[in-house]
This record gives sequence, C-alpha cells and structure tokens, in this order.
Amino acid sequence: MDFLELCKRRYSVRDYSPRPVEREKLDYIMECVRLAPSAVNFQPWRFLLVSDEAGRAKVVSCYSREWVKTAPMFVVVCNDRTAEWVRRSDQMPHGRIDVAIATEHLCLAAAEQGLGTCWVCNFDVHKLSEAFGLPENLEPVVIVPMGYPAQDAVPEKQRKDLQQLMV
Repeated sequence: MDFLELCKRRYSVRDYSPRPVEREKLDYIMECVRLAPSAVNFQPWRFLLVSDEAGRAKVVSCYSREWVKTAPMFVVVCNDRTAEWVRRSDQMPHGRIDVAIATEHLCLAAAEQGLGTCWVCNFDVHKLSEAFGLPENLEPVVIVPMGYPAQDAVPEKQRKDLQQLMV
C-alpha cells in the first residue's frame, strides 16, 4: 500500500472489537514511533501503554465517553518538559509539536497493521497524571485508544477540498 492509500485508510475509530493487540504489532508500531522526527532530535515523548483492566478504568475515568470503554488498550503520549527543545528567538517550546508528530506516526503505523486509533485531547490531564503517578515533568498531551475496529465501526472522514486549504 502506498502512503496516500494509508492516509485514506486511517480514520478516527470510535468503536473497537475486544480483541487484544498482538505484542508483535505493538512492537512494530512503537518502533515506527521511535523513528519519528523531533526538533533538534531531542525526542521528548514518553509513552504509557495501558491494557490491563485497572489501568484502562483509570484512563476512562479521565475521559468518560461511552465509546472509549470499548478500546482494548490506550497509549498515553506525554511530553517530557525537561527534554523538549525551546526555540531561542521567542522561547517557544516544541515538545507538544514533537509529541504530535510521534502520535501521528503511531496512528499511521497502527492503520497499516489493520488497527484503529483516535486522537483524544479533551481529557482531565491532572486526573490522569495523578491516577498514574506521573512525575511533574511528564505532561500528558494525548490519549490514543487503539485496537481492532468493531465490525460495524463507521469510518467518518470528512475533509475540505485542497483549494480551501491553500493560502
């Protein structure tokens, strides 16, 4: 499959099969994530993989949407504030940008492996940090539910025309 086809295939999955993600696929996906580019190659991302029942309940308590309960696992992507590059000219930290790049590598690699994902950014960051005892330097940026899409999952992918995106 070429890259354009992969981009067309990937969508935000909001209904998952209970089937667990195989370790081999997870290892492959995380290797793709490890290779993501970052500002000055600082790689400030840190990943919390959550698949056990107690951990999944903690994640769900921070984003209480019914559909998210169907995900067999979550990847919590954090920015290590002590490892992010800061642009000198305006002091803009790039950790969140780097985390976004790594997260999209994760989502595309998962799609290539037949798995579904969804970006979740509207969650209780403080509650999630407390629930997992994350140190202060680790800022949870995105939760990625991941698993096999349910048989009746509905691919929703509305995109603007290219001309609407051009300046």
